[in-house]
Formats: sequence, structure tokens, C-alpha cells
Amino acid sequence: MSGDTPHVTTVLADHVLTVTLDRPERLNAFTARMATELIAAFDRADADDDVRVVVVTGAGRGFCAGADLAGGGSTFDYDKRAAEATNTATATDPDRDRGGLVALRIFECTKPVIGAINGPAVGVGVTMTLPMDVRLASSTARFGFVFARRGIVPEAASSWFLPRVVGISRAMEWVATGRVFDAAEALDGGLVRSVHEPDDLLPAAHALAAEIAQNTAPVSVAIARQMLWRMLGADHPLEAHRVDSCAIIERGRSADAAEGVTAFLEKRPARFPDRVSTDLPPLYPWWPDRPWTPLPDGRDG
Repeated sequence: MSGDTPHVTTVLADHVLTVTLDRPERLNAFTARMATELIAAFDRADADDDVRVVVVTGAGRGFCAGADLAGGGSTFDYDKRAAEATNTATATDPDRDRGGLVALRIFECTKPVIGAINGPAVGVGVTMTLPMDVRLASSTARFGFVFARRGIVPEAASSWFLPRVVGISRAMEWVATGRVFDAAEALDGGLVRSVHEPDDLLPAAHALAAEIAQNTAPVSVAIARQMLWRMLGADHPLEAHRVDSCAIIERGRSADAAEGVTAFLEKRPARFPDRVSTDLPPLYPWWPDRPWTPLPDGRDG
């Protein structure tokens, strides 16, 4: 493969940015370059007001087979791999997990994110999907939190995301066994929203994306996305009430609110004027910045 061949490709159409993991000959196995390009794709999504929804899928018959194991036994040795990193944050701070950098970037996105899981999603291939808002799966998809079977532990901040998505009991079962399971079990466990025949998967994901893109106010969706995710860690509903109160007051006097009500009364599609790039209210973001501080690991004795 040429060094110039991207590991991630993007297509923007009808306000939907489709992000494709594009190493089909390796079942889209995860690399440092893929991490860099995924982060860049989400940077683009946030910066472009023409993007209202992001859909993530894989090329070929796989979604992502996990970390590329071409490095053999040193695959997960970050000391040995630091010099190979192409992601700036990883290169300057080898203590940071690349999958976690991707997951946190998806978490911070101002646009809703839909995962169209078209085949095997194992290791980081499944944990990277957890901060996505909705996951759809092909009937051929397989999932595996296989870390303990490789002598490592879950990454990509999945110890935070997975129990919140599927509950602690199911999360611990999947992590402790490390077994690979099918789309039906993923559906039963709440990991995916629906299962589709292979040819129907991407159209179903794009149909859901279109419903969002064509009918909702982008600024309202951006705020609501963070309201729901960030309240998962709140210790009391009063925290939600505080944010709700400020947000509804800010949005209630916006041009979007006037247009939304007027369009409803006039029985026509709304044409929301506000843009995520310029019209997020002063309350956003309402959460404190979280600087990175590594845990001590004994490297210095």
C-alpha cells in the first residue's frame, strides 16, 4: 500500500458526512494514521456548517478488525511504537491511548454521529463506536471486547462509555469473557439500535441521518447532544435543570425558535437560520475544560 493512500475517506452529500474506514484489505484494522485521519474528519465536521450529521462505516466486508497486529508481540507496547506515531498528540505524549483520542474527539463533536457497522468490529473497532449516538449493524457484523484475550485491557475510554450504553452487567460479561458475538446479541444487549441486511445498512443509516438533517435545527441538536451525554455523569437532576433552564431561555429567543414555530403554524418545512459555527449560545460549553494528567506508572522508579 502506498504511504499516500488514506486510511479514512469522506464524502459529503445532502448535509451528511460519510466517514469510511478505508483499509479493506486489512478489514480496516486501526493504525496511528487512521486515528489521525479520523480526528481530522471530525474536525472538518465541526467546522463545516454544511455538515449536519456524520455517518461512520467501513470499506469492504469489515468495519474495523481492531488494532493492526502487524507489529506482532510489540503491537501494544507504546514505548516501542511512540516513534512511529503520526498523530501529533500521541507523538508528543506516548502515555495517551490513540483509541481514546479518537473516542474523546467523537464525544466532543457538535454533530450527531451514526455508526453503520457493516462487518467485524473488534477491540478498538467496537470501542470507537461507543461515543457515537446511534449504532446500526449489518446482520454479518460481529463484535468483540477481546482485550483480556490479548493480555491487555479495554481502551478508548470504553470503561466509561460501555456501562452507560449497555449497563454494567452486560458490559462486564462481554469484557471479562472477551468472546466475539453476533449482531443479534448486540441488539439484545442494547449495543446497536437495529440490524439490517448488508445491502440495506447504509441506506438505513443515511435515512436516519436525513431525518435529522432535514427537519431539525443544527444548533439545537448540538446543544442537546452534549446535554444528554454530559448528564450521564451528573449526580443530581438539578444539574440538568440548571442547564435546561439556561438553554431553553437562550434558544427560546433565537431566530431558530421563531422559525420553528412559524413553520409549524404555516404547515411548511422549517428553514432554520442559525449555524453551529457562529450561533452557539454563551452557555456553550457549560462544562469545565479537563486537562490531561497521566497516572503515575512507575517508569521513573
